[in-house]
Amino acid sequence: MRSYIIHMSASTARRANAEKLCNTLPEAELIEAVDGRDPAQIRNVDLHSGNLYRPHYPFALLPAEIGVFESHRKIWRRIVDEGLDYAVITEDDLEIAPDRFAAALQLIKAHAAPESYIRLPVKQRESAVHVVAEQGGMQLVLPGVIGLQCICQVVGRAAAQRLLSVTERIDRPIDTLLQMHWITGQPIHTILGTGNQEVAAQIGGSTIQKKTRGGEKLMREMKRGWYRAQVNFRPQRG
Repeated sequence: MRSYIIHMSASTARRANAEKLCNTLPEAELIEAVDGRDPAQIRNVDLHSGNLYRPHYPFALLPAEIGVFESHRKIWRRIVDEGLDYAVITEDDLEIAPDRFAAALQLIKAHAAPESYIRLPVKQRESAVHVVAEQGGMQLVLPGVIGLQCICQVVGRAAAQRLLSVTERIDRPIDTLLQMHWITGQPIHTILGTGNQEVAAQIGGSTIQKKTRGGEKLMREMKRGWYRAQVNFRPQRG
């Protein structure tokens, strides 16, 4: 099984953690992240203002969000071009529990296929509508509402091809788009209990930050709540 770690070489504070992942994950390789602040790197990205799909996304895409989206698409192309059945994709602020991750990989090998997209999240917030398998205190589930973040996942070749086709135009962050299974046609499964953690705060902070004033923050939270409610109305079903 191949592994790809998204890392921007200019992010020196994250380098040690990226290299640690590269030395720990199976057949791992660092992939240079797309810099969403560089017009040359995103000149061919077809950007839209949150209005491609319903519910409309109420916020403008940040440069970092564009870069993250295109970095994942870059790896999806690799999976398709190299004819891999599936591969692990992580971001460089992931910390794994090696023993539990090894057990999770065994669960993946038993159930993953080229059609698969399986999340290994750091936040255990998803509720299962169907439990596919249980092993070693972990569950492979189909969640009703798909969780946010793309810090760690296993993506199959057919899933990668499907997602590349549906993301030739983008209007919202990648994790938000992936929640919209009725648009992507891609079921998303989750493994709960892997012990994965996010260590962004320890290695330089998030790459996606926006400072807001009090009134603006309240308005954003209201818009975010409205948007999430619309997504929650369309859960995956077993």
